[in-house]
Formats: sequence, structure tokens, C-alpha cells
Amino acid sequence: MPLRALLFLPLCLVLLSLPVSAQPPTLRAGVAKSDISRVAEGLRINDPVYSKALVLDDGTTKAVIIGMDVTAIGGIGEVLDAFLPALRARIEKELGIPGLNVLVNASHNHPPLQFLCSHEEQVARTFDAVKRAFERMEPVTAGSAAGHEDRISMNRTLRLKDGTGWTIRHSNPSPPDEVLESVGPIDPEIGVLRLDRANGEALAVVYNFACHPYVTVPEGGVTADYPGFASAVIEDNLPGAMAIFLQGAGGDITPILYKDVNRARDSAPEGRILGLTTLNVVRSIETKPAELKVVNKALPLPRKSDFAEQVAELEAEQATLLKSLRSTSLNLKTFVPLYIKHALDPEHPLDYAYRYLQSESIGEDRFSGIDAQNRSHLNKYIRNIHAMEKMARNEDKIATLRRHQKINADSGEETVATEVQGIRIGDFVLITSPTEMLTMVGLSVKNASPFENTFVAAYSNGYIHYGPPASDYAMGAYEATECLLDPAWAALYEAKAAEVLNALK
Repeated sequence: MPLRALLFLPLCLVLLSLPVSAQPPTLRAGVAKSDISRVAEGLRINDPVYSKALVLDDGTTKAVIIGMDVTAIGGIGEVLDAFLPALRARIEKELGIPGLNVLVNASHNHPPLQFLCSHEEQVARTFDAVKRAFERMEPVTAGSAAGHEDRISMNRTLRLKDGTGWTIRHSNPSPPDEVLESVGPIDPEIGVLRLDRANGEALAVVYNFACHPYVTVPEGGVTADYPGFASAVIEDNLPGAMAIFLQGAGGDITPILYKDVNRARDSAPEGRILGLTTLNVVRSIETKPAELKVVNKALPLPRKSDFAEQVAELEAEQATLLKSLRSTSLNLKTFVPLYIKHALDPEHPLDYAYRYLQSESIGEDRFSGIDAQNRSHLNKYIRNIHAMEKMARNEDKIATLRRHQKINADSGEETVATEVQGIRIGDFVLITSPTEMLTMVGLSVKNASPFENTFVAAYSNGYIHYGPPASDYAMGAYEATECLLDPAWAALYEAKAAEVLNALK
């Protein structure tokens, strides 16, 4: 054998011995969607609600990401607890994709009407979207980035000067201005994954944002709320691509104009802002070959057990508030015009200022006595109103606590079974929770992640109501009241999330 061949032989052996994993993985992906709107006589469909499916396969791992325009994946709303296991089982049986590699996220859309097709149709139509996406898979490249949008949302748990919290909701009035200390944090980050076809055109945009879609539209009827409008903006500007919205840690987030009484309730403007901001991020992303990895770990979480104590505390406060009510000369009819007069001119509420001056110039005092009496009546009436507003809020909290106490008692378990799923697509990382997670927990998980582009997909793979940080329980706001979990849950979840994220490396 020639000397040159003998020298070249070891190099060939080295090249042949290189692991296959050293070669760039070939990621394949497919997308499809199914309309899951309820069709009924007299029901207006403003814009359809969808199950949107993304199927991924890098030759080693297969995964499915599904975004649904629904309230929750079981627990509440029109999607039953049986939906997720039925869908996962069918995907695994018919498509060979492990059920635990299927992520199903709810946008938390909840218009005040029945808006979904039947349970059987939800499963069938969602599976059909997954199957069609599976059959359409093609080679893709992937890239991710984060955007910033802080113009449409705010934290709805207001911080009061006495250390408590008060949640902005339609079921209770907002607190008096003078007791308000501050607003809480939001997570303005938009996490974006772009998947491109071989020709460089976008196949899919997955975007994650923490919000609360419950504004609806002026005309009423079925709507996907502002995630639907945002997705339409993205898809209109990227022909052939599908936009899939994934809800973030939005449990304590609300649209800034949620309680606005001066305009029609309309989620379209906020949705278009979110869509355009996301689109700007999409256009900045460069894609490349990417690998896929999925990790899913079980996590039992402790159930809350102090419902009776909280109810007793609220009932004691109700008794105190009731005793604080005082007799008053005014009713609503006399209070409103008198209050407006004193607000317009506290110094001269009953008449023109010159009438007061004229009376003073001739040594008479025709106004100060009645003004003082009216101010006293007004202040007493306002104190009664504030007490009644607190009492109405407390009655709602007591009912909520009793309802959740029954849920936990009926379970017969001290813990609730959950899962923490992590999916990495190139440098885009998702970590899930079945809770209606609050901002601070989501930020804590993201900040502790070893990956730069880590995004929280709350409302995923089940639903177990609100997930507040331990510090929020003492504030007594709605999110910690409408909660099944013991305050220790957050630390347990964050530890398990860190474990899952590290396993995705």
C-alpha cells in the first residue's frame, strides 16, 4: 500500500468514529388548525376559536405544541378534565408521539357565553389538527428572540397602604383612591419562536405573552379575544405561516382599560398592538438548524388547608363593618347632586360665590351652617358606601373560599398531582405549569433559568386555579383566595422547574 494511503487511513478512521450527534440535526415541523367554535342558531361568531397544532421531529425526539383559544385545559370552562388524557392517548396510539411530549396550552379566553363545540368534537377536531400537521412535516430551521410590550397590560392586584391587596375585577368595585399605595409588576416580555421552511419563508410563529383575555368585542359573540387579533396581524403579514399563541404567567395581569366605562369593550386594539410588536420581533430573528428535547416530570403540590380560618376572619370583619354603618339623612337621590355641588366648589357649594359675599357684607351667615351639616351627611354616607363595598367584596371572597374548600375536601387528597414539562427547540425554551400563575413566580423561574430565551407556558396540561407567590397570601387579594394550593407550592414548583430546565441542556 502506498505511503500516502497509509497516512490517510488513520484520518478516515477518526472521521468515521465521530458520533452522529456531531452532525447538525434535521428538524422537521408541520402546522395545522381546527375551528372548535360552537355553531348554534342566534350565536354570532365574530372570529372563530381554534386549536392550533405544531408537530416537531428532529429524528430523535417528537413533540406536539397545541395552542387552544379556551379558558383552561380542564378544571373550569368548557374543556373537561377528560380532554387532555383522551387527546394524548390518541396521539400516542395513532401517531406514535409520546403523550408526555404533548403540550396543550389554554389562552385563557373566556367570553361570557358557551362558545365551544362538544367535548367529543373538541378531542376529534384537535386531534385532526395534530394529524394534519404530522402529515405535513417538512425540514425547518429555528430561531428565537424576545420582544417587549408594556402598553396594554397592568398588574390587577393593587397594593394598599395597609399591606393588603385588592384585585381589579368586575365582581367588586375598585378601592378608594386614598388607600392605594402602588401597582404590582408585570412581565412585558414576548417570547418568540420562528420556524422557517427550506426556502426561508416562515412556517410558524410561536409567541408567548402574559395577559388576561377577557375583554371580548362590542358586537358580542364568539371571539378569541386579543390573542386572536394578534395572531391575525402576524398571519396577514406572513402569508403561509401560522401564529400560535401560548399564554404566560398572566394570573394577576389585566388589560389597563379593563374597567373603562367610557368606551365599548373591545379587545381588537390591544390585540393589534401585541401582533405588531410580535411581528417586529419575528422579522429580527435569524434561523438555523436546531435540535429538539422534551422533559416531563411529575410534581405533587400541597393543597391549602386553612380555609375555615380565613372564612372566620372575613366573617369577623363583616360583623365589624356592619356595626360601622351609621344612620344617614341622605339617600342616593339626594347624595349624588349634593356631592357634585361640593366637589365643584367646596367653599361655595350651594350657590354663586357672590351670594356668600353679599351675605357676609350685611353681617348675615346664611350658608355656613347648612354647608357644615351637608358635609357631615356626605362624609357619613361615603363612609357607609366604602364599608358596603368592602362587605360586598368579602361576601364574594367567603363564597370563593368555601367553594375551594369543598374542592379540596372532595378530592380526599392532601396533594394535587401536576406535571412540569420542558421543551427546548434550539435556543427557545418553554417551561409549563397547570396553574394560573402570577407574575412574580413566572419571573423567578425565568430569571433562574440557564437558558437566555426561557418562557413560561402557564395554563398548560391541566388547570388547578391560581398559583400565587407565597408573599401574596397575606395580602388576601382574589388570586390567593381563589387558590387550591398551600403557599409552599411555589418553592416546590420553582425547584422542579429548575430541575427540568437543567435536564434540557
